[in-house]
Amino acid sequence: MGSLEHEWQAKEYLLKLFGKTERQGRGQYASFIATGVNQGRRPDLVGGGLLRSIGGWSPLKARRFQGIRIKGDERILGSEDFTERVLKGADEELEKRTRLRKQGMDLEKILERVANHYKIDGSSLTDGRKERGAVKARSVLCYLAVKKLGLTATELALKLNITPSAVSKLVVRGQSVVHETGVEESFTKC
Repeated sequence: MGSLEHEWQAKEYLLKLFGKTERQGRGQYASFIATGVNQGRRPDLVGGGLLRSIGGWSPLKARRFQGIRIKGDERILGSEDFTERVLKGADEELEKRTRLRKQGMDLEKILERVANHYKIDGSSLTDGRKERGAVKARSVLCYLAVKKLGLTATELALKLNITPSAVSKLVVRGQSVVHETGVEESFTKC
């Protein structure tokens, strides 16, 4: 709120989420915090994911005493059903990645297919060119490599000669392009 400065804080970024000017952002942020404080201590927001979703230790102990086991994961805030859906989706994505890799799908193969689709030389995807076609193709490549093959932004950045931050931005852009055009299947089909 302006009384302390810490270099690790992303003050400008945060305040822009709450207002167009720093003053407006601080006012809206203060209001947001006050609303949360006024709600008091909420048992659904205390402890790990399972504790939060069940409403605290007492309801969890009561269910365990009754012999009822509840699936939870401290990384996920939500009900047991929601937690199970999220974990099932994650398992399905892992299975798809494993299947693709077992079938021989790798970065080189996707790079070749993306280059062919966009009718560009594959080297234009790895040399940091800024031409519109190369950037669009690179964004699709980043999306597929990260989301479908499970490569990290750092791994991919090294191979494409760009920064991990650029990879992350391209993944988001690539997701939009892939979903708009519906071409994902053609790139990852073995």
